[in-house]
Amino acid sequence: MPVPSHEELERRRRVGINAETVADVTSTDFPGHWPGENHEWNLDHFSNTFKVQFHTNAHFDSSFSLIGLDASVANAFRRILLAEIPTLAIETVYMVQNTSIIQDEVLAHRLGLIPLKGDRKALNWLRWCKKATEDDPEGNTPTDYNTIILELKMKCEWQEGGLERAAAGETDPDKLYKNHSVYAKDMVWKPVGKQSEVFAADRPIEPVHPDLLIAKMRPGQRMDMSLHAVKGIGQDHAKFSPVATASYRLLPTIDILSPITGTDAKKFARCFPKGVISLQPLTSKDVESHPELEGKEGEVKAVVSDPMRDTVSRECLRHPEFKDKVKLGRVRDHFIFRVESTGQWDSDELFLESVRLLKVKCQRVKRGLDAMNR
Repeated sequence: MPVPSHEELERRRRVGINAETVADVTSTDFPGHWPGENHEWNLDHFSNTFKVQFHTNAHFDSSFSLIGLDASVANAFRRILLAEIPTLAIETVYMVQNTSIIQDEVLAHRLGLIPLKGDRKALNWLRWCKKATEDDPEGNTPTDYNTIILELKMKCEWQEGGLERAAAGETDPDKLYKNHSVYAKDMVWKPVGKQSEVFAADRPIEPVHPDLLIAKMRPGQRMDMSLHAVKGIGQDHAKFSPVATASYRLLPTIDILSPITGTDAKKFARCFPKGVISLQPLTSKDVESHPELEGKEGEVKAVVSDPMRDTVSRECLRHPEFKDKVKLGRVRDHFIFRVESTGQWDSDELFLESVRLLKVKCQRVKRGLDAMNR
């Protein structure tokens, strides 16, 4: 069986980026495409070639690369991150009184979008709360097993002597009013039943961003409401999505086919984001490899420094002086993921949870196929 060369395999991994078109988009590593070559999926081969590289890792933001993966699997991870990892969010708002300038339905929608956090193990202990609908009137009764209750009670009043200050022309609301700004930290969790035992005392249910402004009020206005939060997934509503965004892109490649020197090198570097192309002085080895550079020792040349920063804008392909000197592309099996958490999960834990959920899906499909074959 013929074995393709390393150069040929690298060529097959590249997606060509031309001035007006994109070439070699379709993957060809499947059985029967290349005569005499075996491209059946093999677990050992996948284990040896698959790689994970972390670039940044913080609580709210992480970036990493998955290398040697099929696009369908990478996209499955992205979709699971967006829509299938459960989180806690406010589902029902019981308005006792709201005399602020914000309408009830607008305020309820705003409260539902505030991300919440708490004891992770206790949140997993919570059960799903089935909501009653017209098609399915049998919903679950809110209990301590499926519902978290928060209270928001705020009343704006004049500061002592605030009325006199206002008459004197004072405009600073902090000097004139009390409780004039309602923040997310003003939502207070009220444990019910076993919740006080299950949830750790140092990790109560609270907003991820306590200083998030909800509304502004003036003397005489007040808010009094009960907020019921339940578990849900992004497939039901975007407020349950654990990520602000989860995306991936293919690793850009920049191949300089012939030396770009002098003022052309500086212009070439400006065609890319900062840090992608660096300028280095020509050496004697460069002259030996490219005789046309003789007499140009000391001038600068363009060198690819960090292709990961490239946005593939194709700006360099617009200039005739770079024609046939550069080739752009992307690596079809190198996915650069960017995951931004809303706070209930750590950003790196989110991806591990997506892997676990995909594994559960595969097991479910396997059980179904086994049942069909019986």
